[in-house]
Amino acid sequence: MANAPFPIRSDLTAIAIAYKNQDVDLIADKVMPIVPVGKQEFEWILHTLEESYTVPDTSVGRKGRPNEVDFSAQRQASFTLDYGLDDPIPQNDIDNAPPNYDPLGRAAEGLMDLILLDREVRVSNLVFNDANYLAANIQDLSAGGGVAQFNNDAANPIKTIQNAMNQTIMRPNIMVIGRDALTGLASNPFVVQAYNRNAGSGGIVPEEFIANLFGLQELLIGEARINRNAKGQAANIQRAWGKNISLLYRNRVADNLRGMTWGFTAQWGTRFAGSKPDSGIGLMGGQRVRAGMRCREVVAAAPAGFYLKNVVV
Repeated sequence: MANAPFPIRSDLTAIAIAYKNQDVDLIADKVMPIVPVGKQEFEWILHTLEESYTVPDTSVGRKGRPNEVDFSAQRQASFTLDYGLDDPIPQNDIDNAPPNYDPLGRAAEGLMDLILLDREVRVSNLVFNDANYLAANIQDLSAGGGVAQFNNDAANPIKTIQNAMNQTIMRPNIMVIGRDALTGLASNPFVVQAYNRNAGSGGIVPEEFIANLFGLQELLIGEARINRNAKGQAANIQRAWGKNISLLYRNRVADNLRGMTWGFTAQWGTRFAGSKPDSGIGLMGGQRVRAGMRCREVVAAAPAGFYLKNVVV
């Protein structure tokens, strides 16, 4: 792509695609899986619940005709958005780099790390958002003085979660939970007793047990931390995922045109990185490294999820 305004380098693109933050397990791609789309503009299908769950009269008279049904689908138009960052690398830094150290590759890694952290925040803001659930599928455990919150030893989170899972149109197969919320759930006496199979209520249960307890395919734990303050202010490091739980139905074979799933991410092309000379960097110029992706997160089936808010203090 030598004639591209910003030449894409295959080696830097490989880093951008493969790079994974080694310190924190980002979960956005597992919560809202990537679905490739062929163009920036794309369509996705919204099926109405009434058509799928209203039982028609299927009886047919001896010479009558079967009743007719009409399966319609609402096509929703959307488009991917561009997300990217630049890192200007002075030529002096490139020339004086130590052996086996690639300043451009390191820049591509760092840029993609921040881009994916930004995506993690976007997905968290969608998952933990009242607007993306039916009103009947939202429960705030801080209501009523917080007696139902999991850090209250008298609260039974097993019943709370089971009741929530029975409310969704498709039974949830993943749980998205912030680390603080998981700590409260895993140490709750009712959960510990279920794990011990006796009256012992002290300790903390393994994450795998919680997934098995509720018949989940996956327990996705939000670990990422971000600085909530603007640049130039004192750092205010907080969890990107709050003290909440979302119980979601995830269909990995669904795409933008078929299959029901709570949410997905339409991605146009692949994650990429490239570089080009920039004479405006320092005395001797340098290289401007750019990394980015083109995507859009879509909540496609709000009834397929349940939102438990403020599950711990």
